[in-house]
Amino acid sequence: MSSKEALKLAEEAELDLVKIAPTAKPPVCKIIDYGKYRYELARKEKEAKKKQKTIDIKEVRLSPNIEANDLNTKVNAARKFIEKGDKVKVTLRFRGREMAHVQHSKHVLDDFAEKLEDVAVVEKAPKLEGRSMTMFLSKK
Repeated sequence: MSSKEALKLAEEAELDLVKIAPTAKPPVCKIIDYGKYRYELARKEKEAKKKQKTIDIKEVRLSPNIEANDLNTKVNAARKFIEKGDKVKVTLRFRGREMAHVQHSKHVLDDFAEKLEDVAVVEKAPKLEGRSMTMFLSKK
């Protein structure tokens, strides 16, 4: 029907004429209470937001000359984060003269990933950025 007729019908019913699909040919309209319509849309958005799972990124910092027991402690902390559903950013920080032995320290990150391979997968391989080498792990 024409828009004038639809508007007249809406006024008679004391409701609003709302364009549902304005880009369609011809445009699709409904005669509804606009306030109620906006409320329903807001409620649907809120409901959809509730079902979303936010993934946090937790960071574990290591040093190139870390001992085995310290590494195991950090591995256990990362394991807890991963099992909770978070991603883990493993950072190997170099200080001072440690920058001269960057390539020899890559094995620390490889060992870390190997110890967590039962629950995690390497999402982003170790990469040197400035004075630190980073790697991302996520749940399998």
